[in-house]
Amino acid sequence: MTEHSREPMQPGAQSILDGVLAEHRAALSRLDAKHTAALDNLAADILAAWRSGGKLLICGNGGSAADSQHLAAELVGRYEGDRPGWPAVALTTDTSLLTAVSNDFGFAHVFARQIEALGRGGDVLLVISTSGNSPNCIQAVQTARARGLRCHGLLGRDGGALASLVDGALVVPAAATPRIQELHVVLIHALCAMLEANFPTAGSRDW
Repeated sequence: MTEHSREPMQPGAQSILDGVLAEHRAALSRLDAKHTAALDNLAADILAAWRSGGKLLICGNGGSAADSQHLAAELVGRYEGDRPGWPAVALTTDTSLLTAVSNDFGFAHVFARQIEALGRGGDVLLVISTSGNSPNCIQAVQTARARGLRCHGLLGRDGGALASLVDGALVVPAAATPRIQELHVVLIHALCAMLEANFPTAGSRDW
């Protein structure tokens, strides 16, 4: 077996990493009290929904779809604490449903149709969008509000159209999509920590 030859570090690798980290730290440093308040409001609405027997619905596209599933996994499974699973559903996972709705009604309806079927008054919808302008997220919020759901947005840039449509907009202080996505994950983990800190660890029916 011949030893596989390996090239030395690629030219510019260190400067690229340094630049990414610098942008990330700068974006993190811009999180302030208004972001804490928006996150706290989101947590409060989720807690209220769960205490009344409701659920959290989550949606987004691309990386935001992955974040939707990430959040649902942390809540239904576990984040750090040992406790019962909490009712959270990512509307991004059923490929048969997603393709059927997209084919029959159009992709803009892919989340709204699920909210028609699954959403109930008192539930919470969280839409995740780096631009704040995703048409299917906008349709989702419009349908959810008509059905009596509380709506929140985890957004980027200036918040886009969604910022004025949701009950609570958490707009991260970054313009580049990768930095927005990184801060979204940070805030998702902070949300999970808030929920675990403020919920009893006994059975869910004891809330």
